[in-house]
Amino acid sequence: MKTTRVRKILKNSRKHWVGNGFYVSTLWSPGTSLYEYTNPFLMLDYASPLEFSPREKERRGVGVHPHRGFETVTFSIFGEVEHRDSSGGGGIICPGDVQWMSAASGVVHDEFHSDNFTRKGGLFSMVQLWVNLPSEHKMGKPRYQSIKSEEFERFKSDDFNVKVIAGSFEGLEGKCETYTNMDVYDISFKKDSVFKTTYFKNRNYIALILDGSLTINNETYSGEVALSLESLNDELSLSAVKGSRILLMSGEPINEPVASYGPFVMNTKEELVQAVEDFNAGRMGNL
Repeated sequence: MKTTRVRKILKNSRKHWVGNGFYVSTLWSPGTSLYEYTNPFLMLDYASPLEFSPREKERRGVGVHPHRGFETVTFSIFGEVEHRDSSGGGGIICPGDVQWMSAASGVVHDEFHSDNFTRKGGLFSMVQLWVNLPSEHKMGKPRYQSIKSEEFERFKSDDFNVKVIAGSFEGLEGKCETYTNMDVYDISFKKDSVFKTTYFKNRNYIALILDGSLTINNETYSGEVALSLESLNDELSLSAVKGSRILLMSGEPINEPVASYGPFVMNTKEELVQAVEDFNAGRMGNL
């Protein structure tokens, strides 16, 4: 009997530009019924591989904007992204790197293609994930983590490699610190095989297909799609073909009210009003 099954297919065929540097599909977003399947992960933007021509000036990207009440996690697949924020965080992330920014009480930041990538052009792809914060941390101190690809622990087998971004896998610990219990893995399949991991019934599980395909219960999924998954026992199984790459995330839901307005995610409408007032008054800092 097949024990792993799909709860919900998360996809969006409509793409849009974020600024002029990120052409994304928003596979889910805050304040929708999909949060039942994705909690504590609020939103996911996937910029699938796209070729950018070289240019000498005017880097592509998105200008200064605020966040409060959650975390943004950026995974660089191809190309380079430069980040600056009002808490002092910043740097360039290259393919395989991860940037984990806790906006918490509020930051303003910008995100652009790096100078180097702008001049050279080339293939660009990234994922940005929004992670909710519990109410006790929403007004905490902002935090910035930037981890280079080579710093992550990796589990290697004949079948697949697992980069442990957050949480743990087979005794290996992720480098990214989190406020709630979660695991985030970047899995690369070296041949047609099955990946297995412990399944916790108190978590939501999502697999984003970055390359190749996943087969669940004899159904094959590919393209720009994420799958909300569940298991009937204590093991989650993913069957994939050689060359597939999957971003697997699991987390314990935060069972609190969610109030969202643009770049702010709080618990009440009153807190959203305060967030807008604080941003307009410059209390989230400046660049």
